[in-house]
Amino acid sequence: MFKEIHNSSTWKIVEKISKGWSDDIKYKITTADDEILLLRISDISLFASKKKEYEIIKKYTKQGFSMSMPLDFGICNENQNVYMLLTWLEGMDLEEALAELDEEQQYQLGCEAGRILKQIHSTRLDEQDVPSKSKREKKLYQLAQYENSAFRVEGDVDAVKYVKEHIELIWKEEPVYMHGDFHPGNLIYLDDGSIGVIDFNRWEVGDPYEEFYKLESFAREISIPYCIGQIDAYFDWEIPYEFWQALAVYVAHASLYSIKWAEKFGQEEVDAMTARCMMAFEDYNNFRDVVPKWYKDKKSLKG
Repeated sequence: MFKEIHNSSTWKIVEKISKGWSDDIKYKITTADDEILLLRISDISLFASKKKEYEIIKKYTKQGFSMSMPLDFGICNENQNVYMLLTWLEGMDLEEALAELDEEQQYQLGCEAGRILKQIHSTRLDEQDVPSKSKREKKLYQLAQYENSAFRVEGDVDAVKYVKEHIELIWKEEPVYMHGDFHPGNLIYLDDGSIGVIDFNRWEVGDPYEEFYKLESFAREISIPYCIGQIDAYFDWEIPYEFWQALAVYVAHASLYSIKWAEKFGQEEVDAMTARCMMAFEDYNNFRDVVPKWYKDKKSLKG
């Protein structure tokens, strides 16, 4: 399967990685020189999209933050697969590391993450990559799917209403290149105490504010100080009210639609997404507030 990949004959250990939601098959590679690499394998039908992903990753390398760097791209396994070879970031998943650090350290790492996200969003945008329409229509369609599902949660009326009445508040910012899945699960706590970024396979061009709803989905339950730091530093401690309004739309939508999305993964995932949804209802006072309770309550961490 790997023999067509350049220098694969020098690999001495190939370990399959099972963690993560990506459709890619991932391997940790150790070479004869003890260099650690990341190999991502995809179906050949995805060649065009994976080639584009590789090109976008190369764009991000110019921003100067630590990341899994692109090394090689091509076709393997007798034209059945596409491969992408990248450097391996040695360290601990940030979502695990945060639990071992005090609140001030968590906040400072959030600030670093916010600055990195700003760098990603500052990548020069090619006009040809800008989508022809916003995601407003898509978000409303997904919301309708949730409303017509068997997994509606009690007390969802205000959240549904907020999305429908405020959908025009999203996609008002200039479009940017996005990471697409920016949260502690895709960040690495490096040996020197800094942060590195991995897993760019959900990159897209869109509203920079959309990048932040993953805080409520995947970071808020791990570290509120981290979440606050990411927002504070991204906006240089001057957070526009329009951001909070748009973010509330994204959070309300994601909290509801994620339950429908999780259906294909089984009841356990549906229950997990439902619990996160109820947490968002509480954080946003059933979306009568646009600034989440955890941000307002923890502002003493502001640097």
